[in-house]
Amino acid sequence: MSAPVSIGLIGAGIMGERMLRAILAQSPELVRAAGIWDPSAEAMARIASELPQVAQKPDAAAVIAASDCVYIASPPASHLGHARAALAAGKSVFCEKPLAIDVADSRAFVAEAGGRGAVNFPFASSPAVTQLQGWAGSVGGNRRIAIEVAFATWPRSWQADAAGWLDRREQGGFTREVVSHFLFLSRRLGGGLHGLQASASFPEAGKSERRIEARLMAGDIPVTLTGSVGTTPKDDHNIWMLEGESGAIRLCDWSLAEQRQPDGSWRRAPDALTQLEARPVALKRQLEGVAKLARGEPHRLATLEEALNVQEIVETILAS
Repeated sequence: MSAPVSIGLIGAGIMGERMLRAILAQSPELVRAAGIWDPSAEAMARIASELPQVAQKPDAAAVIAASDCVYIASPPASHLGHARAALAAGKSVFCEKPLAIDVADSRAFVAEAGGRGAVNFPFASSPAVTQLQGWAGSVGGNRRIAIEVAFATWPRSWQADAAGWLDRREQGGFTREVVSHFLFLSRRLGGGLHGLQASASFPEAGKSERRIEARLMAGDIPVTLTGSVGTTPKDDHNIWMLEGESGAIRLCDWSLAEQRQPDGSWRRAPDALTQLEARPVALKRQLEGVAKLARGEPHRLATLEEALNVQEIVETILAS
């Protein structure tokens, strides 16, 4: 049996803590936590209080040195610096999305990295996406994809502590944080993203976008996309739909796979899980993929090339 893969974590915010808890919940024969570092003393104190069994490292270099694979969950502008340092040390990299905020630098990084990195798009391991893939053949030809997202406020209520960067044009906004997931899903099920026409609205000075509209292609499938803030009472509303001549399937609220019936109603998959129920399943599958990545084995994680394609579309939307 292979030795467990040691995963070090850079970033102890919401995503870093979530991944850390997921690592601790897995079999120690699969993965183990090599340690964590965040420049915020407050974040490190929180981790020390809640998860005292996890080694706290003095800096990012110490995390990298202790790891087989480095999980990067710091703000996006810092991603590639940490990723390059990890690769230079001979480690693999599992990075939060977006890959970065500078497209040219991301292209250079992807060319440098080879197959030693992946990006955390959980739809790569989602039970609901597996269900959609099983249903996809039933929709027939002349396919089209529609993506709709909306938020009561941005950032969402549970992200308020990160508003310092999540609601700024440089690194934040719902297009990078949320729409990117559904663009990845469109690419994974349809093909490469291209042919973009888009507009984005920034009505509040210095703040992130409040509305976007876009048309593009996923392979040979047309995609329409709308996103807005302040247009729903829900913290987070999202629908991804694939429709064809013979039917339609959709993903609602991140994890609920549904199939349209002949009478126009929607039938949910009988084993559908809520987002809270689905998250640990997807995280376990993601971590199984991380172990394969670190060992140089084939995996289903989002590749750097897929993440770059998503980033190129996202940044072009925001610049439009």
